[in-house]
Amino acid sequence: MTAPLPAAGGMAAAAPAVTGGAEMDDPRSPILAGFIGSMFMLAGSLGVGWLAPVSELRRMPLFIWMRAEAAGVALSIILLAVGGMLLVRAWLRLGQKVHVWGAQARSATHKAILAWGLPMVVCVPLFSRDVYAYIGQGRLMVEGFNPYENGISALSNYFQLGADKMWTEAPVPYGQLFLWIEQFVVWSTNVQPEASVMLFRLVAVAGVVLCVIYVPKLAELHGVNPHRALWLTAANPLFLTNFIASVHNDSLMIGLALAGLYYCATQRVVRGIVLVTLSIAVKPITIVFLPFIGLLWAGQNAGWVRKFCFWALTAGISLGLLVLMGLVNGFGFGWINGLSAPGSIAIWYAPVGLIGMIVASLANSFGLDGSLFAGWVFDAGKLLAVGIVAWLILRGDYDRLMRRLTLGFAAIVLLAPIIQSWYVVWLIPLFAVTGIRNDWQVKALYFVVSFFMIYAISDQLEVFPYLQADDLGFALTLARVAAAVTGLLFGLYLIFWDPSTKRLFRKSGGLVVERPVI
Repeated sequence: MTAPLPAAGGMAAAAPAVTGGAEMDDPRSPILAGFIGSMFMLAGSLGVGWLAPVSELRRMPLFIWMRAEAAGVALSIILLAVGGMLLVRAWLRLGQKVHVWGAQARSATHKAILAWGLPMVVCVPLFSRDVYAYIGQGRLMVEGFNPYENGISALSNYFQLGADKMWTEAPVPYGQLFLWIEQFVVWSTNVQPEASVMLFRLVAVAGVVLCVIYVPKLAELHGVNPHRALWLTAANPLFLTNFIASVHNDSLMIGLALAGLYYCATQRVVRGIVLVTLSIAVKPITIVFLPFIGLLWAGQNAGWVRKFCFWALTAGISLGLLVLMGLVNGFGFGWINGLSAPGSIAIWYAPVGLIGMIVASLANSFGLDGSLFAGWVFDAGKLLAVGIVAWLILRGDYDRLMRRLTLGFAAIVLLAPIIQSWYVVWLIPLFAVTGIRNDWQVKALYFVVSFFMIYAISDQLEVFPYLQADDLGFALTLARVAAAVTGLLFGLYLIFWDPSTKRLFRKSGGLVVERPVI
């Protein structure tokens, strides 16, 4: 068995004692501002959030006005964009209120998570309609189809479910546990869309609760202030919107994985492996955690023979559980074939995706097959990510295992041709618990959160095409541009003009309050 992870650089996890003055200024103002921002997002979701075509809400007069009239749609876009960026500002201001990251900061962070998250629990799904794919996949299970072999187009009237068309033929990329959750939700609600969305959202909230519990615990193991780590993670607007407002199952995946890592690091390794395996059975990407858990279990001074033994033992326990779950549901490891199903080929802000797009454009200009060359770039990125993970598994200090895991996981995310905002949210808690310094590192996080909030606000909006009869695509384009400009102007205000927040984005000679395990 392994001992708890040592502190980072000998730093104590507990907050220093306050010798004079309060630990923090009154946090009510940013908490209230964030609540107002979240309520704005709730109101905006009525007009541009995602509803199933069969939703009875579409017949309500308020929804009709906000979704079918130009004035209602414009108001919804403004509320959504201003609300999202107001939430970013509230998060930044809450951190500025803290003088000492102690009990008062923890209490204020918990209140902020509750106040900012509750309106999202009842909003129309925002920034993604994956939850409607979950409903379709659950219906496949209920009707006796194998979701690893059939897309939702196998269902009658599947287009009324509201899922993105990319799911019509795509097999499910999720593990056995989430299949059972999908099946239970659809069976219990009889495919009623609003009830199904609410149950899936409660599952997402359960993942958030796991993060709230285990992020501070893991931070303490690494000598990182647990209250600051909680603020960086669970009060983060990118975290709350992607996991609650967008109803992504990634919330449960990362919550189970963090819980499992905590138990693995505190001499309860089998329990930890079970929890990480359940995380894999939601989304298999966390399978990359297992080699690092094997090293943790092997102990600090383990030789290669011992390491291979514990790698085999870790893999055996996890694989055994996955095989058992596959036998129970009868679908085995069909999710392996579905891993490449969803998503675009590339996106412009992903480094590898951008390089691939440039290479493809150049190749096309010479009359060559640009997609072939882009594919080589994307494969090279994946190969490099695998090499980095292998290096981090085989080399490095024992007391930096969690940081090594974090960097390996980051390589997989950042070297992919497409990076979704919820992929970034996977990384935030792992970096937070191993230390984000109060210098360029935390400033980078501020920029990342601001960028992805602006992008999310303008990326996926449900706008009725008949708002512009002459050009069916013009209404959506106009809506996205309006949302992007509103969000961007607010973001520029935060960075350059807001007297309170602009200094957060400047270089400072202040004390570095966290030293990462790196």
